[in-house]
Amino acid sequence: MKEREKKIDRMLNNRLQSLTLVAESTYLRHNLSAILRSAESFGVQDIHLVADRKNKISGASKGSEKWVEMHFYKNTKQCLEKLKKEGFSIWVADLHPDAKTPDTLPIDRPVALVMGTELTGVSQEARELADGFVIIPMQGVTQSLNVSVASACLLYRLSTRIREKQGGGDLSKQRKDRFKSMLLAREKQQKESRRRRKELAKQEKMHQSPTDDGDRSL
Repeated sequence: MKEREKKIDRMLNNRLQSLTLVAESTYLRHNLSAILRSAESFGVQDIHLVADRKNKISGASKGSEKWVEMHFYKNTKQCLEKLKKEGFSIWVADLHPDAKTPDTLPIDRPVALVMGTELTGVSQEARELADGFVIIPMQGVTQSLNVSVASACLLYRLSTRIREKQGGGDLSKQRKDRFKSMLLAREKQQKESRRRRKELAKQEKMHQSPTDDGDRSL
């Protein structure tokens, strides 16, 4: 268990709360699930969902939603104003002529990326509340990416830059401790469930009627 705890500690020491993503009305469940999985994989702790209903998370995330903290909002203004009060700079993914790239976007403050809907992109309200815009430079004929793919590209590059700048993650000790306790408790529960299944299978095998070899020999 000590080795397992050391591995968890290494993971938590690289987890980020200074980088987050806002999914504005992302209604396709497979896209939302893929965004959550990417965020968790890159060590992003918080995801903010703007929608008039809580989207059902599809199986594509394979439990990733259990390891990111999801915050729900009824509208964009409520979400972005809250993030600004917490010190985040707001960067909207948009084909704006003055847009930054993931390599040039300033990371001297906490960063919130705003991703729009699958068909129409970010809302005008998000554009008006943003501190700036970000694009992913394209080298091919295609000039747009699926929202979940674009989110993964941005999160990967920005999370790498932020860790390089500050020498690792920045999750608070309180959040680290809570995460670790949750993870260890879940793993203990899973281990116990596997033990019970094995025990039940063993008991069922013992109670099965043996083949009557005497009848077969007649």
